[in-house]
Amino acid sequence: MLRLRPYKDSDAAAVLSWCRDEVTFRRWTAGVLGPWPLTAERFSALGELARFTLLDETVPCGFFTMRNPTGTPDEVRFGFVIVDPDRRGRGYGSGMLRLGLRYARDIYGAKRVSLAVFEDNEAALRCYRSVGFCDDEDAKTETYTIDGQTWKCRTLAIDLV
Repeated sequence: MLRLRPYKDSDAAAVLSWCRDEVTFRRWTAGVLGPWPLTAERFSALGELARFTLLDETVPCGFFTMRNPTGTPDEVRFGFVIVDPDRRGRGYGSGMLRLGLRYARDIYGAKRVSLAVFEDNEAALRCYRSVGFCDDEDAKTETYTIDGQTWKCRTLAIDLV
């Protein structure tokens, strides 16, 4: 059974092990947490955000953060979404997102949830769309320069009302 709980520092080893290559790491962090491989110390910088761990029974299998980009609880933004690569393609990501959406609505009172995803991350785009996220037509496409390359990042959103 999948369940969501607040992140614990003891989850760090599992979460960090899911970035097995630099491309996955870059897609996950957009370079904001420094170079690959990520250390537990640099990962702890996310402590200012609400962090969540997805569990399959008692085993960590997913992670994401939640923050209020507008400073109001009306909208929350998911970030740093990642699933154990050994469990990808089996519904863990969509299950985690559904639990996160329910939490955002029921606990925060959010009316909208947004997230960002690199355009070339087709698996993530499919996952996000499968739970109802759509392109946010009001958001501009952001670009990041990562290792000398330009990566385009789009915003997806879902209304919860």
